[in-house]
Amino acid sequence: MPRPTIADLARAAGVSVSTIDRVLNGRNPVRRDTAERVLAAAEQIGFYATSAIKQRLGTDRPDCKLGFLLQQGSRVFYRDIGNALMEASKACATARIDPTVGFMDDLSSDTVASEILRLGSRVDALAVVAAQHPKIAQAIDKLGDDGVPVFALISELSSQCGVGYVGLDNWKVGRTAGWMFTHICKQPGKIGILVGSHRYRCQELNEIGCRSYFREHAPEFQLLEPSSTFEDKRIAEELTRDLLEREPDLAGFYVAGGGITGATKAIREMGFAGRLVTVGHELMEVTRAALLDGALSIAISHPLQRMASEAVAAMVAAATDGAAKPLPAVQLPFDIYTAENL
Repeated sequence: MPRPTIADLARAAGVSVSTIDRVLNGRNPVRRDTAERVLAAAEQIGFYATSAIKQRLGTDRPDCKLGFLLQQGSRVFYRDIGNALMEASKACATARIDPTVGFMDDLSSDTVASEILRLGSRVDALAVVAAQHPKIAQAIDKLGDDGVPVFALISELSSQCGVGYVGLDNWKVGRTAGWMFTHICKQPGKIGILVGSHRYRCQELNEIGCRSYFREHAPEFQLLEPSSTFEDKRIAEELTRDLLEREPDLAGFYVAGGGITGATKAIREMGFAGRLVTVGHELMEVTRAALLDGALSIAISHPLQRMASEAVAAMVAAATDGAAKPLPAVQLPFDIYTAENL
């Protein structure tokens, strides 16, 4: 009788060949229940590498403490990220992970730097969503000196010791937003822009990419100077109302950073829903509702589950690999939503 192959094991376990490869080689996380199903099938058919699978699911898995430092816990987007990171940690087949998710309400550079040092001192690897600031870079360097790898989520960070990254290519995101406006707006006109803060490199690159596309392909449009919401939905609502009153013939509106809740509220209440081409970010309850009633035309979104899995895998590898090497930059594909594909 021929020796069972990987393809035979995949059929017996009801999974893909690539999943079997991930279980055998630990290249990317596989859900624990999936890996256990593969093991059961391997034992049933007498697969030659059953012992290796047992080892991957057993005592050879290192213990790893991972820290995730996110922004305000009152914001649905960050709660969703936190939940996805906890699930990815639980599902990781290459390490037994003890995860800690923290939220920061005070986003001042002093507080964020202090929180980075506090949580970083308790974990084997840290992931953080933060603005670029010298004090934050200094805190990351301190962790680097202590041997704790740091990864930026959502918005890239830089420091002398090097920072990993898991998120989108935000310049490409901005160019895609520009393409959307030029292909959806019925005629050229003014485009309003909101950002949370230019210290978030993701938001800065969103705006730069958008302007880049317009300069290259649609110079007949006029992009207005961006207004900063300071990541506050009330300020975003006020700024949006003011802009719509001053520019009632606005062709488009790009919410390139924090403030989508306040912006869509103002658009809806002022009667611009369905009349104004609006591009924003992330799929969550508030943007889903805005897509459905026309206060938002398109949402460009992170694939949260994949981002969480990639972040956990990269952090585990960095924390358990004794050889010093540059931390990876993992750029994810982004999802695009309209009212028609919810």
